[in-house]
Amino acid sequence: MPGAVAVTNSQVFLSSMFRQPMISPSSPLSLRHTSPVPSSPSSTLHTNGSALHTNGYNEGSVVSCDNSNNSSPTVLSKRKRPARIQIPFAPLSFVDEVVKPVDDVAEIDDEGEEYSVYCKRGKRGAMEDRYSVVVDLQGDCKQAFFGVFDGHGGAKAADFSAKNLNRNIMSKVANKCEDEIAEAVREGYIATDSEFLEEDVNGGTCCVTALIRKGNLIVSNAGDCRAVMSRGGVAEALTVDHKPSREDEKDRIEKMGGYVDCRNGVWRIQGSLAVSRAIGDNHLKKWVISEPETRVINIRPECEFLILASDGIWDTVSNQEAIDIVRPFCIGTMKPDLTSACKKLVGLSATRGSYDDMSVMIIRLPHFMS
Repeated sequence: MPGAVAVTNSQVFLSSMFRQPMISPSSPLSLRHTSPVPSSPSSTLHTNGSALHTNGYNEGSVVSCDNSNNSSPTVLSKRKRPARIQIPFAPLSFVDEVVKPVDDVAEIDDEGEEYSVYCKRGKRGAMEDRYSVVVDLQGDCKQAFFGVFDGHGGAKAADFSAKNLNRNIMSKVANKCEDEIAEAVREGYIATDSEFLEEDVNGGTCCVTALIRKGNLIVSNAGDCRAVMSRGGVAEALTVDHKPSREDEKDRIEKMGGYVDCRNGVWRIQGSLAVSRAIGDNHLKKWVISEPETRVINIRPECEFLILASDGIWDTVSNQEAIDIVRPFCIGTMKPDLTSACKKLVGLSATRGSYDDMSVMIIRLPHFMS
């Protein structure tokens, strides 16, 4: 459908062991708790002039074994078996209700004639990755927009960007000449960042996008999502990850009064974030900028396909490995199977120990040549 947008819409539920109970009696997934029966007021038993306090037990009669001063046994109150204590059930997560929303899915796949995308939730909690696809852009089958968004601190920034970044970029493109396309994309990223910051919510997102128009491939990124193209079977990275360990990024941050340090082998800004550019992250906005780096390439016959993926893939799979895995599914076959290629790439990353969300999008490029 012209102008159709494919965006994942799963909400984020950040569990906290200190959250107040939220019991939904009608929910079949609710874990209802039974409060313990309160103790009855302490009763007092007098024996030999002293007071014996009991903690909610019922009293009966008992025969004393001490009859040294009496010819008959002394009758005292007998302590009966205490009432059954009802212990409330508590789930291991220490929350009073565990609800898995319908849209908090473990994996998502989507495909069109010239693209496929596959997202798989990692082992760290709810899915924070999002993607966006707009084909037949402006009624032109050779124009399209693709994006992968890797959220951190929740999925709100990724969700917002997936829904709005394309719109903001295209509004800027409309007022620019073709040789100013990179500037239009930059302004679109910054506008999206400003709009999200006005929402006054936490979190941020890394982005990698591909705008295809008039036979050109315009690839941009902010953060550590990456774009890699197959040029005749050889991997060509079209983006460079924005990390605090990059010398130019480190210099920029320090000139702005920030600091970069390495903790447990990971470089971070202000001891916190491991990426130096992103949309959102209001608390670090002075140093974490949303300005992307953009590269424009004319699509030629040797440009076979493009891979957009989150760092959940690139942390364990090299650029050339990714191309080698995907290529047999795309090139030299009568029936390209991009979905299987995406899943195989995600599967390899998972077997190598990736704990992060993993999202892969593959776009066949020959269709878009002018």
